[in-house]
Amino acid sequence: MPARRPGARPQESPLQKSLAVCGLLIGLSGWGDAVAQVDLSTLDQRMPGPTTQVLVLGSVHLSDLPKDFKRESLAPVIDRLAAFKPEVITIEAISGEQCDLAARHPAIYGAQAMAPYCRKTDAAKAATGLDAPAAIAEAHKTLKNWPAAPTSAQRRRLAAVFMAANDKASALVQWLQLPQTERRSGDGLDDVLVASLEKAMLYNDESLQIGARLAARLGLQRVHATDDHTGDNVDIADEAAYGKAVQAAWETAAAPMGQVLEREAALAKSGDMLGLYRYVNRPDVLRVVVDGDFGSALRDTSPEHYGRLYVAGWETRNLRMVANIRAAFRERPGARVLSIVGRTHKPWFDDLLGQMQGVEIVEAAQVLK
Repeated sequence: MPARRPGARPQESPLQKSLAVCGLLIGLSGWGDAVAQVDLSTLDQRMPGPTTQVLVLGSVHLSDLPKDFKRESLAPVIDRLAAFKPEVITIEAISGEQCDLAARHPAIYGAQAMAPYCRKTDAAKAATGLDAPAAIAEAHKTLKNWPAAPTSAQRRRLAAVFMAANDKASALVQWLQLPQTERRSGDGLDDVLVASLEKAMLYNDESLQIGARLAARLGLQRVHATDDHTGDNVDIADEAAYGKAVQAAWETAAAPMGQVLEREAALAKSGDMLGLYRYVNRPDVLRVVVDGDFGSALRDTSPEHYGRLYVAGWETRNLRMVANIRAAFRERPGARVLSIVGRTHKPWFDDLLGQMQGVEIVEAAQVLK
């Protein structure tokens, strides 16, 4: 028998090899079961301190309402949200960082893909001398050293910086906290930016009319833009066929969806915005909406699985949005958080945020009752 090298393993028989393979397979199977059985829902049970309470407000898009919509009809909704006393407010808007990212990578996101969500900041750059990255950096630095009783000049400057950072909603938060006589140009705000802020006060946009106004009322300094379109730019070879397949899937659920939309339109027309927000946040209504949109898409029978591609983009977007929301209160354990988002996102947000450690989901119905 030839001598073995020092440290070399002895030669195994076929039976030994077979037993070793079986043992490896059993071990891998057990490992998979063990991973599947890890329950994270109780991980935070012995966590000291209060939980972070997160309220997801499913919203209609106010821009879709008739032009004669009266913004003051939102007062009962805002009053109930104010009673919740959120310390962090997130909105469905693209951040300045993501707008800048998309602009630098047109080959990935498309030259015009973000155009509907990202405003040009040329006017703000001309007024402040700051491009978006510089403005974002200044806003972060300013907020870290923000005084308890800021002067009007400080608020005007921060509003101008937020405009340059492509964060008009946060700029409006500062503008609304200025006395009427101090809402003027100066400290980085020129007449063009002032006009833009005054116009923003009249936009039918839930991020502004609910988010920014509520933040200003509560004395917060900003809102957090947490929308994300970097993951839903699904690469489709035949976009016409894709659109046709998804539309056909939606038509299979047209009847129940139509009933929901009719009820929403009636509530909006009556001016009962509190009733409307109570309705769109009801679980039974949300189930109809989600099934009519995404359930029907998943039942699409096209060979290319177009419906599943649509849902994949939607879920990727929601995952990234929820990550952005989590980051917004990352350094605020125990805070009260309000996330204002299109109502179709709400079931995903409630589910995903509810899995976060130290987080408790607050029922919208309880707050709006």
